[in-house]
Formats: sequence, C-alpha cells, structure tokens
Amino acid sequence: MKIGYPCINRSIGCSSGRTFRLASYSRERLEETLSKNLRCLDAILRFNLASDILFFRITSDLVPFASHPVCTAPWRETFSETFSEIGRFIREHDMRISMHPDQFVIINAKDPEIIDRSLAELRYHAAVLDALHLDATAKIQIHVGGIYGDRKASMERFCREYARLDESILRRLVIENDDPRYTLADCLAIHKETAIPVLFDSLHHQVNSSGETVTEAVELCSATWGPEDGIPMVDYSTQMPKARKGRHTESLDGAAFAQFLGETAPTDMDIMLEIKDKEKSALAAVEIARSDRRFLPR
Repeated sequence: MKIGYPCINRSIGCSSGRTFRLASYSRERLEETLSKNLRCLDAILRFNLASDILFFRITSDLVPFASHPVCTAPWRETFSETFSEIGRFIREHDMRISMHPDQFVIINAKDPEIIDRSLAELRYHAAVLDALHLDATAKIQIHVGGIYGDRKASMERFCREYARLDESILRRLVIENDDPRYTLADCLAIHKETAIPVLFDSLHHQVNSSGETVTEAVELCSATWGPEDGIPMVDYSTQMPKARKGRHTESLDGAAFAQFLGETAPTDMDIMLEIKDKEKSALAAVEIARSDRRFLPR
C-alpha cells in the first residue's frame, strides 16, 4: 500500500503546473515553463520520498498546451534527459505515478471533434509517462463520459471507441465510478466487455452507489486489475460538511480513514487522497497507515 495526493504541493513553494496564455505561445516560452515545471516535479517527488508518500498524481498541466495544435515544439526530445532522470528516481524508489485528464476528455462523445480532442489529450498523457520510462502500472484515469439520454448506448459507444485507442493509451487507461452518471456497476459492466481496469472512488460511490458495501466494492474493483496493471488504485475522500453532495473535504478525517482501512483489509491498494489540503492530509494518512500491515514505507 502506498499513500498519495494529486498534483500540487503547498509546502515547497513551487508549481509543476505553470502555464501561460495561448496568445503568448512560443517555443521559447514553452521550454522555459516546462523546465521550471520539471524542476518543481522533481522537488515534489523528493519531498514525498522523505515523507514516505510514495504515490503521486502528476498534473495534466506539466507541458502547457501539449495537446493543442499550436504546440509543435519537440518537448519530449528537448527534455528527454530530464524526463529520464526523474523517471529513474521514481523507479529506484518504487514510487507510483498516475495522471487524470480533465473531464472534457470524453471518448464516448457523439461529436467526432470532441473525440479527436480527447484522443489528443490522452496521447499527450501517455507520452509524459512514456518519457519517464514508466511501465504499465503508471495509469491514466478517466470517467466513462456522458449519457446523452441513453445510458446503454453510451456505454456501448465507450466500448467501441476504447477498442480503437492507441496501444500506448490502452496499456495505461483505467475508468472510475463517478458522480452523478456512471456507478460502479456500470463500470464493471464496461470492464466485462473491454477488460479495462476499474478504479474505485469512495466518495463517488457514497454519492452514486449501485448498492455495494465499501468492502465489496474494493474487492470487485481489485479483481479487474491484472498483474501488468500493478496494485489497484483507489481514490479516497469524504464529504465536505454543509457542502453540495460530492464535494471533497478540506482535510483528512483520521477516524474515517482508519475505518476505511479496516473495511478494505486485507485487499492491497494504492490510495490517492482527493482532499483539498493535499500533502498535509497525505502526511497524516501515512501516520495512520503505519499500523496497517499493507503499508510499505520506503
């Protein structure tokens, strides 16, 4: 078991997702920004390692406008050595990496232009993980997409489009149950047709459940991951008090997290904390997880 958080570290004073306005795009601006982003990513990973936080979700903004037609710069080649060095650090310390494109990535869309833009975004995410020389256990997670008035037809359309994806994407892609459209049962039905792994999202399941207990849900999702996929990933959060349903909490509820660990034992998993205070909650979760035999410190 590894514990992680997504994208942003507020403790070290830098961002790995710096960007700029599209109107000011130039190769020089891209390379300057990406250089800073990669330096910060390296700093975040080193902070995480020192804190036994061995799971991290890399921001989709690492390479600004990488999936946009304006970006013709060979960023992967220009920064190949830096990507390789960061990837070597990740592998040497047995860290786990994921990415999560924004919700505008919809591969079951009816509009071919939306599908084309989604494919470009997925190719970019796969290229980042490939540039780091990470194996297929580094995953790209997405939602199933829209319903468009017909859930069954939209699920079938997802399966058709999924089968057409590049191998570089297929080896990394996973789907998660979401809020409010596709339940865990829907995702498991798609897995049955495609063999795509299903990532369990605890808060989405709380808001949009198909009836499974947390224990059952984690076991069902775990069974969809093959040896090449690595240990199953889980997104964990709790409901923010007095907020709309599905809004992530500001900080970790230690008692609730300890209960989640108890309910899911002995199934192994890597837990991504979708909690607003990022590394602060990850540090607290690591201390709670130390008493769990699944947890592996560095």
